[in-house]
Amino acid sequence: MRISSVIIWTEDLPRLTAFYRDVMGLQPEMEQGEFVAFQGAGGAQLVLGVHSEVKGRAKDPNRIMMDFHVDDCQTEYERLRAKGVEFIRPPSQDGGMIIATFPDADGNVLQLFQET
Repeated sequence: MRISSVIIWTEDLPRLTAFYRDVMGLQPEMEQGEFVAFQGAGGAQLVLGVHSEVKGRAKDPNRIMMDFHVDDCQTEYERLRAKGVEFIRPPSQDGGMIIATFPDADGNVLQLFQET
């Protein structure tokens, strides 16, 4: 068994798509109706979709945390801050990793991970 995709539901697909495309720098693999898919590692996808039961920002943004592995956490931190991202946790050492934590446009919590 493997993970095929993870879907983040939203009421504002254009805003969330712009965040992942323009701020995070991910390239859409598919845009169809109320869904946008970005290619992840190993063939898995990050999918954004419109859901009639989702309204506003994430009510419990810490329930799910999505990690992005990067080569240089400090450089990505500075790049994202320049695009207006406000970090919950700036890059800091945690075991054998450097980690930075921030919300996406809907308040879902994301992290940058750099192996040290």
